[in-house]
Amino acid sequence: MIASTAFVHASSFADSGCSIGEGTKIWHFSHIMSDAEIGSFCNIGQNVFIASGVKIGDRTKIQNNVSLYTGVVCEEDVFLGPSMVFTNVMNPRAFVERKSEYRPTLIRKGASIGANATLVCGNEIGEYAFVAAGAVVTQPVLNFSMVAGVPAKHIGWMSKAGHKLHFDENNQAQCPETGQTYVLRDQQCFGPDL
Repeated sequence: MIASTAFVHASSFADSGCSIGEGTKIWHFSHIMSDAEIGSFCNIGQNVFIASGVKIGDRTKIQNNVSLYTGVVCEEDVFLGPSMVFTNVMNPRAFVERKSEYRPTLIRKGASIGANATLVCGNEIGEYAFVAAGAVVTQPVLNFSMVAGVPAKHIGWMSKAGHKLHFDENNQAQCPETGQTYVLRDQQCFGPDL
């Protein structure tokens, strides 16, 4: 079902049986397959492919040239940068069918994935995590963690508002924009809502 307030550009295809929420905009040359679910007030850039079974939460922004394959779930407020890459099979071969071996990838609420980053399937990206442009993620990413490099490594912590956190001797930090307090405990970052 496509909400009456959703916009699908004339050059895009939204297959029968997909679900597109209120106020969502789907721009040029995109393809939404049946059984894909897109929440409300999302912005889907041009040349985006969303496969059957993919779920996208409210207010998610998907930039140009991103393909979301079966097994991908994005919670609300996720940002997917231009040309970032998802996978869903660990050992693909053109001549071997492995549809029964798809591994899920979960992007938690508020996470951001930078341009040209690659997420190897079977991993979870934590709430408000930040994956740098060009990073290759091969393992799960913790809530509020910033990761960069090939393979991606933890390089710091980031607030919900997107600022690098600097922790004091009491393992506390404040977001310079919101003033919210974050705490480091057991090598994890805990924010105001977690």
